[in-house]
Amino acid sequence: MGPADDAQLEKRLGLKFSRPELLDHALTHSSAVPELRASQNDASAGKPSGLTGSLANNERLEFLGDAVLELLTSEYLLNTFPDWNEGQLSKSRARLVNAHSLETAARRLHLGDHLRLGRGEEKTGGRDKQTLLADAFEAVLAAVYLDAGLPAAREMLRRTLFEQALDGGDERIDESDRKSALQELLQARGQSPAEYRVARESGPDHQKTFEIEVWANGARLAGAEGSTKKEAEQRAARKALALLELAE
Repeated sequence: MGPADDAQLEKRLGLKFSRPELLDHALTHSSAVPELRASQNDASAGKPSGLTGSLANNERLEFLGDAVLELLTSEYLLNTFPDWNEGQLSKSRARLVNAHSLETAARRLHLGDHLRLGRGEEKTGGRDKQTLLADAFEAVLAAVYLDAGLPAAREMLRRTLFEQALDGGDERIDESDRKSALQELLQARGQSPAEYRVARESGPDHQKTFEIEVWANGARLAGAEGSTKKEAEQRAARKALALLELAE
């Protein structure tokens, strides 16, 4: 299967590239370069293979995209959560920019359909590999930044990464540090660490619901439900924090 029409990707990105070679570059995996070079016709002979060259792989753009991602994610967290300390900001940024999050964002854009891969990488399922998708997302982010600036890159991240982190899933970003915050509060009060217990499981295997209780010092602090144990633990920790803070 060859790459899809990039015009479809531009629609999903909400950007018509003034320099389409940037997007072409961002989607070109290193495995494709030898075959592209071998099939290069006389008309394209001698074209430079630098940042915007058609025969360049996307690794340099990935490098730039990583820096743009770190900057805009930091900015987003600072503006969205003004009360968070450095530790909370750092942990949430790490979760937002990890390979799993970037792979998920890449799939929202259907980047796998647009990758330019060598035949070997194609045969081994490169379009579905987490590393390739995460790297391509960073490279496309860099291409958007170079073509249209930080506002366009910021909007791309808002729609493909940040909004989903706030909307839900099994680990909402604004709940992502509640367990750590609860442990820190208990420690500051000289109390034993929190313990999480499964109180109940229900539903079919593909749609489980977990009820988790959080205990400390032999007492039940709170309980909550979630579609995963991690989600339920975070919600229980949030409830426990609220109750402990009210009791101060």
